[in-house]
Amino acid sequence: MVEYNKLPKFELGFFPTPVHKLDRLSNQLGVNLYLKRDDLTGPNLFGGNKIRKLEYLVGDALKQGADTLITFGATQSNHAMETAVAARKAGLDVILYLETITPNKAGDDRANILVDKILGAKIHYVSMADRTEAQADAFAMEEAKQEAAELAKTGHKAYIIPVGGATPIGSTGFALGFKELIDQLPDVAVDYIVQGSGTGGTAAGLIAGAKAFSRPDHPTEILSINVSPKPEEHYQKVVNIANDALDLLGLEQNVSLADTHFDQSYFGDGYEIPSESGSAAIQLLARTEGILTDPVYTGKAFAGLLDYVKTGKIKPGSNVVFWHTGGVSALFAEDKIVGKLY
Repeated sequence: MVEYNKLPKFELGFFPTPVHKLDRLSNQLGVNLYLKRDDLTGPNLFGGNKIRKLEYLVGDALKQGADTLITFGATQSNHAMETAVAARKAGLDVILYLETITPNKAGDDRANILVDKILGAKIHYVSMADRTEAQADAFAMEEAKQEAAELAKTGHKAYIIPVGGATPIGSTGFALGFKELIDQLPDVAVDYIVQGSGTGGTAAGLIAGAKAFSRPDHPTEILSINVSPKPEEHYQKVVNIANDALDLLGLEQNVSLADTHFDQSYFGDGYEIPSESGSAAIQLLARTEGILTDPVYTGKAFAGLLDYVKTGKIKPGSNVVFWHTGGVSALFAEDKIVGKLY
């Protein structure tokens, strides 16, 4: 039995999350379709998969003696909200730098931004009026570092978590999450896992997990559907995170670009902008299985899965797992994010 390196961990979620077959949709599509329910990760009703990362990130923060978490995201960021949840459960303060990709209406806070405020997070809004996403990211990080330095002068220690929790420490949670899935389906040779990819931390962990824990006679391919445009160098960053996560776990496998599969065909006009195919995918899953997905991440990722089946990229009879990363609170966000769903 493999002994993994003991990483600091603060328990937050309810694991293992359920996995179950979608019988009606499987019959309709001609594949064996399973759903990994990381939308039910907890401890909060909303959010979802980022809790797997935050268990290890908060564990590391506590080990370092931090009393404050600082992180980043869009105004409706699942990761930012879940970081606030994790901070409160761990007895920490939390500061959020939120980019106004889709600004929240003054006096009408909805969805994750409403939850952030209920949790008492300190929020800084980063205007996107004259900045690209990369410029906003860089600006927010510099502001966060300065705030952390000011906190240090008053005896406080801040732990800065990059956007999406996309770090090797965070991604170890998903490498082990892949093992959790395989252990749950001992009689199923999983051909594909389909997931929506933003910052790439979830993808990195699943790719690392697939490399380390796939059945020796049947490797599982991770199909990552991008929910926002990414430059080519982003994929090498994902590979680097995956390999560093494997190192942290004491595993000797090595990931290369050949182990990745990213697809930028399904995010439509951009991040937080609804797509026609994503909206149709949300409707199909809801009306066939009674399960909700969201217009920012999982709806677009599920649209990619449906198209892969339709075009034969996923062959008939394949065993497919859709990793439901959560985020259905976006259904209650600003109209521009939700789009037309009925």
